[in-house]
Amino acid sequence: MEKDIFCKIIDGEIPSHVVYEDEDVIAILDISQVTKGHTLVICKKHYDTFLSVPVDIMHKVMDVAQRIGQAQIAGLHAKGVNILTNCYEAAGQSVPHFHVHVIPRYEESDGFQLEMKNNEGSVNLPALCNDIKINL
Repeated sequence: MEKDIFCKIIDGEIPSHVVYEDEDVIAILDISQVTKGHTLVICKKHYDTFLSVPVDIMHKVMDVAQRIGQAQIAGLHAKGVNILTNCYEAAGQSVPHFHVHVIPRYEESDGFQLEMKNNEGSVNLPALCNDIKINL
């Protein structure tokens, strides 16, 4: 199986701008900066998505993501932070290796937008709730 780009970065085969690193997690500046300081927090062991990561590694990744967000606000004077991960291609995942985007936000016109539409009237909430609960 061919290595994905993050495995190659972790193995030192591709250069990157490392913001943080420990035995389980690496955080690098995203080569495609959505906003100034956009950082990827990546678990070093390969897992395809957020949905397959063991809880102890998930905790470490999210701890680092929180620390990166705090540093972006303090050091880059960001006004907020988006924490984002995509699971599978339908959700926008382009690299099949679990990672979290930490995207500093500066103002409404910083070039990055998340749009959430209200589908309130078209959803049967009790049935939807049950479909999720029975699979927990």
